[in-house]
Amino acid sequence: MTPGIAMGIDLGGSSAKGVMVTREGSMLVRQSQPFDSAEPRAFVEAVRELVHSLEAKGMGLAGSCGLSAPGLTSADGKSIAYMPGRLEGLEGLDWSIALGRQGDIPVLNDAQAALLGEVWLGAARGSRHVFMLTLGTGVGGAAMVDGRLLRGAMGRAGHLGHLSLDPDGPPDVCGAPGSLEWAMGNASIVDRTGGRFTTTHELIAAFESGDGPARVFWLTAVRRLAAAVASLINVLDPDTVIIGGGIAKAGESLFKPLEQYLEVFEWRPGGVRARIVPAQLGEYAGALGAAYHSMVDRPRSEGS
Repeated sequence: MTPGIAMGIDLGGSSAKGVMVTREGSMLVRQSQPFDSAEPRAFVEAVRELVHSLEAKGMGLAGSCGLSAPGLTSADGKSIAYMPGRLEGLEGLDWSIALGRQGDIPVLNDAQAALLGEVWLGAARGSRHVFMLTLGTGVGGAAMVDGRLLRGAMGRAGHLGHLSLDPDGPPDVCGAPGSLEWAMGNASIVDRTGGRFTTTHELIAAFESGDGPARVFWLTAVRRLAAAVASLINVLDPDTVIIGGGIAKAGESLFKPLEQYLEVFEWRPGGVRARIVPAQLGEYAGALGAAYHSMVDRPRSEGS
């Protein structure tokens, strides 16, 4: 094993992404390994293949290894305890046993890992007070306060997409009525636009071309996002807010109106405002965060 070299694996719905990095954050190798999500436990073999390939390319065993995946982590930090409806066999899987490795493989929720990656090497480098929203099919989130990830009593902390903005709105997958996820996630775009648009990218393209209804739909969504961000700023008091995910690729079409709404909504004592920044690390943020987590965090059963 090579001290000072860490491996991070980020398990998604149809592929696993992995990195080998130095303790200082230098990327040695990165790779993606697809799998058939319809095949039971295909993700396990994909991760095994990815680990072997990374270590072959990195010329040695990593000194530590961490993994991130969707769902709520177990109390001991060794597995995903709760992830219904996807990746059958993931719940309760001890990855150190599955991969035949000595020592624990600490497991982290994927959004929390992406935030750690961005704090370590990305958009919020060095920050101790930050939260992240990922805008995609749904709305993911994670938060860090005083340099520590918020995890909560059972790992639910940081599921910021399920913040309720309208108590009379439709319930999201977690039961939250009129949530941020419903207001901004791609999964609800057909309902929110009365069937006029089938994807958020289509809506954004129409907005950028000057389409009137698209402007109303898009700015309504961004205004709701701004209300959620302003509320979370009041709760968490971050110095930095990271916006990532596929919808964040809209660039100025998202960030300009978001900043304009925050000029009205955000409480800024003494004129101090939170920085609103796009995520920088892209699809390998979770893998980088998992690698970092393996180097600096111990499983919670050991007191972290």
